[in-house]
Amino acid sequence: MTAEVAVLGAGMHPWGKWGRGFVEYGTAAARAALADAGLDWRDIGSVVGADTVRGGYPGYVAGATFAKALGWQGAKVTSVYAACASGAQAIATARAQILAGLADAVLVVGADAAPKGFFRPAGGDRPDDPDWLRFRLLGATNPTYFGLYARRRMALHGDTPEDFALVKVKNAALGALNPYARYRKRVTAEEVAASAVVADPLRLLDICATSDGGAALVLTSLDFARRRGAARPVRIRAVSTVTPRFPNTVPDLPDIATDSAVSVAPPAEAFRASIARAAYEEAGIGPRDLSLAEVYDLSTALELQWYEDLGLCAEGEGAKLLREGATAPGGRIPVNTSGGLASFGEAVPAQAIAQVCELTWQLRGTAGDRQVAGARVGITANQGLFGHGSSVIAVR
Repeated sequence: MTAEVAVLGAGMHPWGKWGRGFVEYGTAAARAALADAGLDWRDIGSVVGADTVRGGYPGYVAGATFAKALGWQGAKVTSVYAACASGAQAIATARAQILAGLADAVLVVGADAAPKGFFRPAGGDRPDDPDWLRFRLLGATNPTYFGLYARRRMALHGDTPEDFALVKVKNAALGALNPYARYRKRVTAEEVAASAVVADPLRLLDICATSDGGAALVLTSLDFARRRGAARPVRIRAVSTVTPRFPNTVPDLPDIATDSAVSVAPPAEAFRASIARAAYEEAGIGPRDLSLAEVYDLSTALELQWYEDLGLCAEGEGAKLLREGATAPGGRIPVNTSGGLASFGEAVPAQAIAQVCELTWQLRGTAGDRQVAGARVGITANQGLFGHGSSVIAVR
């Protein structure tokens, strides 16, 4: 039995700060995905919702919330939460249902209405929660550990703030071409350097915002897609949701300590590299087969790290790959053709789904001015809180 499923529909609600509820964004994205698939809502046999912790109880049961908003019709329903990896978990759940024969067509939806400013933990005292502890004990907001990662790259590999700024320049130029992006303005390296310092060495334009937005996919069995006239649909070939391996010898917030490596040798690869490797192994491909990648650029420095974790270049050569133009449009492996989180900001449950929307449009050849010529294979990369891996490989 094939492990592939078809992406019959993709839809999004534009990212921004709209001042409305997440349900509105998610249902708009869902209707767009249904229209793209040429399906009626009643054709959907299952709904998988990526949860948001910012929507009260409706956000904690997002699958049922979206099903109700679209109109009860008896579909199966599932809700999943894995922080920034929630969308990939939702895609994995939908794929499993299709391959198990439990549904022919599954709607995957994620949406968020994010607070202003940087994310903070939910209210209340939770001394057993590492995320709560890193805020309360260390005062380590998200930009703090983005800055620590940047400092680590500077110390180990010689990266510079000028290298980081070039990531923003590249992604802003692509975001300017994307109608769903929140920020649609090109920026210069000088503008990045002139923006306020937030977490040294990172400046405001090095760090992604928090946003409202929604994304949705209609996934189906290949037989269902062909019966509906899609002879060559985009297919999801692999989904990686792996966890880290013991011992962890590099601090990775919200964890504020490392494991001892005295009695157990460290793993051969870092956690993020293991996410991509699992996807490659399942898909039966390697980095050289890729046409493009969508990666989780919480900060400009983190995008460079993903280049290495995806095997696009050797360790420490991410900045070199960027400067050579390999990850820009027309380069060997364009990265974040959507504009990335630099252009969208974080709408947490939606962002891993949005990455697959971009792959879908690129592989169909319908991405407009952002189009990668001859795109045939794409990968996404993401990481959720508390060790949630997130990577999807799509092909055509």
